[in-house]
Amino acid sequence: MDAFLTTLIASVVLASIPLCLAGMGELITEKAGVLNLGVEGMMLLGAVAAFVVAFESGSLWAGVLIGVLVGGLAAALFAFLVVRLLTNQVATGLALTILGAGLSALIGVKYVGLPLAGFEPVAMPLLSSIPVVGVLFAQGAPAYLSIVLVVLLAVLLYRTRVGLMVRAVGESPTVAHTIGYDVVAVRYGATIVGGMLSGLAGAFVVLVQFKAWQEGITGGIGWIAVALVVFATWRPSRLFFGALLFGLMRSVGFAAQAASQSIGDWLVAQPAWVREVVGFLTNAQVLNALPYVATIVVLCWISRDWRKIKLNAPASLSQPFLP
Repeated sequence: MDAFLTTLIASVVLASIPLCLAGMGELITEKAGVLNLGVEGMMLLGAVAAFVVAFESGSLWAGVLIGVLVGGLAAALFAFLVVRLLTNQVATGLALTILGAGLSALIGVKYVGLPLAGFEPVAMPLLSSIPVVGVLFAQGAPAYLSIVLVVLLAVLLYRTRVGLMVRAVGESPTVAHTIGYDVVAVRYGATIVGGMLSGLAGAFVVLVQFKAWQEGITGGIGWIAVALVVFATWRPSRLFFGALLFGLMRSVGFAAQAASQSIGDWLVAQPAWVREVVGFLTNAQVLNALPYVATIVVLCWISRDWRKIKLNAPASLSQPFLP
């Protein structure tokens, strides 16, 4: 049982961190009043860039750096289109996702299935030896850095002048411009930071979580991250716990499949209908669909209280600004 829980906790951590990074990036972007639906595309571009550079150079940290930069460049292109040229943010974000999916598949086609060592776990003395939960303190170096980065960005957003500027632009760009804030620069910066975090999330997926590349390896994490921002009502603390919840949903499939194998002898002796129910619940396709089903359910539940969403959402979200 301890081994099962240890494996489950490790899987939850690995599945939650990319969600948290991408979600935090989207939260910062939306706090500045920009809606970027291209998170999935930026993650894929960051992932393929990180894998190719790490594989060819042999340096994992070089892969992480390039993944972050590529995510930032993709976001800069998006920012130029929606902030400077005032294109439709929804359509441009969808186009970025399509571009990222196609371009990453093209670039990574010859790297599919190739092995990569990836980051090795770094165990913290004493803490990593705690039964069951000790696995939380035996993660790869990017996992620790990602958690610290998310916390620092949350503090920056709500406890500093820079964060106040970002939130002011998201609430009322006209007023922010009147008092001297450069609205265009702030929106550019917030969008690029969001893209860099998405690129980092993609790099984490290929260099830490799976240690391999395949087409569409992010598996819709970017879309869940966008929805997660709404679930969290644009609050970093809720975003963190929401990422853990969805990470659990993404990991429970592996745990359920492992459990079904361990109870094989017991299952054979059960009636046919019990075997069919267990077989359906442990079906790989059903388990992979759980996070998306949960996304729809939670969105429907949250949508009942539209006043709360309107109260917490940035007032100028997805609205263009004409200086």
